[in-house]
This record gives sequence, structure tokens and C-alpha cells, in this order.
Amino acid sequence: MKKIIISVFGPDRPGILAAVSRILFEQDCNIENVTQTILQSEFSGSFIAQMPANLTSDALCCFLSEALTPMHLQVNVKHLEISPSALGGKPAEPFVITTRGPDRKGLVAAVTRIIAGYGVNVTNLQAAFKGGENPNDNIMIYEVDVPVDIDAHAFHRDLRDKAVELGLVISIQHRKIFEAINRV
Repeated sequence: MKKIIISVFGPDRPGILAAVSRILFEQDCNIENVTQTILQSEFSGSFIAQMPANLTSDALCCFLSEALTPMHLQVNVKHLEISPSALGGKPAEPFVITTRGPDRKGLVAAVTRIIAGYGVNVTNLQAAFKGGENPNDNIMIYEVDVPVDIDAHAFHRDLRDKAVELGLVISIQHRKIFEAINRV
């Protein structure tokens, strides 16, 4: 079995996951991981699956496209090369960085520039720019892996300084603390 990654995106509608998973099952693929979300009205999904040796990624892409093109969805299939972690195996701690404040161009770029500058890896990002009646009620939640060998004090200081410059309120918490505080 070969591992593949499949990405599907396009206008949201009922039945997308059912169609993708049906085709994968019919082609003897085993889904290992799935993440999907709706961004405004657009579906975006990524699937990691095992594919039988006698099936090519091009053939699988054709099967998926045949089923999904009538739904106005786009598909990409590629072999998944197993590579070392983004941090090269260095020990890291999971943190959650939350910013809240007025929307403006460049917020994600400014915050991620600081994050990347310290060799911190963003593993998940959720950003909700609401605008409307309360344009200051915008939130970004960065889940990150922070290498244990960085200068954490300088990292936190630089993030806080950038947040002040951008007019944002920032919170930097270990993921376990974030989850305990935000438990529903």
C-alpha cells in the first residue's frame, strides 16, 4: 500500500464527504486521517489514505474528479512522502497563541513572521474576521509547536510587542492550560 494525500475544495454542499469516502472505498483505499472545514461558503478537505499498489494516483484522481466535478469541486492527489517532522525531531511543547482585535491587512503575515523567526511551527490556524457591526471582534487562534531550546522570554516579548503595534490583545498559553481554561 502507498500513502497519498488528497485535497478537495469548492462550494460547500451536502454529500461531499460521502462522495469522496465512497470513491476511496470503491478503489480499495483506506482513509487514515481527514481534516475538513468550511471557509465562508467553501469546502476544504484533506485526506491521507493508503492506496493499493495496483492503483495510480492519476487513476484515483480521475475517479474522484468524475464524481466531484459535477459538484463543482476540484481535486488533487499526490503521493505522500513520509518526512521528518517540521522541527527535524527537536523536542517541542504545544502552545496556543490567540489574538483578538480589529481586522486589517497583514495581521496573519505580521504574527507568523515572528512565529517563523523563532523556528516555531504553526500546526493549525483558525482566523475569523467578522467585520460587520463589531469590526474589532476578530480572532486568530494559532496552534504552534515551540522548540524547547528557543529563548521563550524573547519569543513571548516579540509577539506581545507586535500585538501592541497592531492593536491586538494576545494570549500565549501552553495547550494544556488553554484546553483546561476553555473546556466546555
